[in-house]
Amino acid sequence: MKNRTLIAALLALALGIPAVATAQQPSDSNRDRHEVRRDRRDLRRDRRDARNDRRDVRQDSGDIRQDRRERRRDLKQGDTTAARQETRDIRHDRRDVRNDRRDLRSDRRDRRSDRRDIRQDRRDVRRDRHDSTKADSTHPNP
Repeated sequence: MKNRTLIAALLALALGIPAVATAQQPSDSNRDRHEVRRDRRDLRRDRRDARNDRRDVRQDSGDIRQDRRERRRDLKQGDTTAARQETRDIRHDRRDVRNDRRDLRSDRRDRRSDRRDIRQDRRDVRRDRHDSTKADSTHPNP
């Protein structure tokens, strides 16, 4: 059965049936356009996520400054239990800052990858458009 399919494909190419070659181009270009949209959507999500991570880093850094002030005040007043709690809060906030910065780096890599994908998909769309116009001009329909 595979040999029959292969023979039919070779026969179609030998007879010069252009419809077989160009029949898939509209769906390919349509798929490429959808890929561009999907990549743009991913890029917007990554930007939004990065913006939220930067906001979280700023807020956590402010929390660290506030906890340090409170720890100094507690130590001056001799309240070591409260100072230990503030130290735990500082550690927790530092861990949050590290995680947010790590996530920010990951989002930056994702954005770079998505931009690369968008450029490639745009090239594919242009190439498909160019190929389809070239195929139409070489094989005019009567």
